[in-house]
Amino acid sequence: MARLQLHDDATFIKHKPQLRADAAWALYQVLEQGRSTRDIMPMVFVRHHLAKDRAWLQETVFGVLRVLPTLQTWLRALLSAPLKKQQKIIEHLIMVGLFQQAYMRTSLHAAVSETVEASKVLKQPQLSGMVNAILRNFEREKLIDKPIEAPHAQVNLPKWLYKQLLHAYPDNIDEIAKAMQDKAPLWLRVNVLKVELEHYSKMLDEQGIGHQVIPPRSIQLDTYTDITLLPLFDEGGFAVQDMAAQQAANLLQVSAGDTVLDACAAPGGKTAAIIETCPSLGALYAIDNAPSRNTRTEENLYRLGHIQRLGERLHILNVDAGLQETYDELPKFNKILLDAPCSATGVIRRHPDIKWHRKAADIDALVLTQQRILAQTWKALAPGGILLYATCSILPQENSDQVREFLQTHDDASLHPIRDDETVDKPGWQILPSEANMDGFFYARLLKSH
Repeated sequence: MARLQLHDDATFIKHKPQLRADAAWALYQVLEQGRSTRDIMPMVFVRHHLAKDRAWLQETVFGVLRVLPTLQTWLRALLSAPLKKQQKIIEHLIMVGLFQQAYMRTSLHAAVSETVEASKVLKQPQLSGMVNAILRNFEREKLIDKPIEAPHAQVNLPKWLYKQLLHAYPDNIDEIAKAMQDKAPLWLRVNVLKVELEHYSKMLDEQGIGHQVIPPRSIQLDTYTDITLLPLFDEGGFAVQDMAAQQAANLLQVSAGDTVLDACAAPGGKTAAIIETCPSLGALYAIDNAPSRNTRTEENLYRLGHIQRLGERLHILNVDAGLQETYDELPKFNKILLDAPCSATGVIRRHPDIKWHRKAADIDALVLTQQRILAQTWKALAPGGILLYATCSILPQENSDQVREFLQTHDDASLHPIRDDETVDKPGWQILPSEANMDGFFYARLLKSH
């Protein structure tokens, strides 16, 4: 069903397939219509059959999103007035051309001729002369060598996020911003219930796939590849999961017989990791309030063999983790993983459109949602139980500030430290982007006394 919908959606792209036109269309959808690259990129990929063309589209669209403020600065210097209405897509096309010249080192002739042709494909032939002139002027005026004045544009961040990160991390803002522009590595979590880590490594070696092994169950691939072509994909031998996200199952410390809750579980990556860490757990409840995402959880767990393995001990429920009535018919839990809704500022290098979809006002609303869910899941935790609070954010108000306030307002909660330097005033483990090649993540472990 999903594939049929994908092809149906792709028919909304009215122009004929052409790489630069499709890249501009994708950027227009993301930046002007607020759509996600997760939704948009498959729609342009399906129009191109060669792997190298899909790779080019991925690199170009994500690359433009990573350095958007720089490209916009150049565009403003070269364009006499902003384009409007149906012509607006040509601004995105020009940025594709500028990105090729500045970052992909495409020859001037190729960058100009193909981008000019794309303006005609996008049904704006009257602007082709302007596109040609702008791209040639960029080279002639050597804008690439001229400094950018705005501090947030220098590091390619939206102004609101730059201010918040500068306040939180004044000593390493440049390092964090640079890491957000880097390409994220591809991590695998080997399903050790099906194949030993060392044996899977040998299978990759036999196919000439370069990789690094990090026990007990992690592999980092040296280059991106089609994961469906990797050994044992169909058999559930592995799942794609960043090393930072893989920490959750280890930190939760599930024991045999435990009744476990994975709140906000979809699409099930951490649920699967919990099972692989302790298949002898008593019962596991994976809850989320989005039916489509719960379907993905079921699909992922089935491929890995976990639905078959746990049987009636596994419960996938379509409920809201922040509502009290959700827990009326559920047992008390020994262990709870709360992977809370968040700004996702820690995974911007993996999803660069996040930078341009998030707004400063979103953070306050997310903090309230996190507080609501944390309060309700805490009530569902049995005395002596552990709750692991997690986000893929690097903003303190979603992370250490959130946990510190919770500890101050709940006398039955105490910090169960992950790291030696944790205190109740500065709780949790904040992983910054690219630290040990991981995404940005936050974890804090709480113990319930009574």
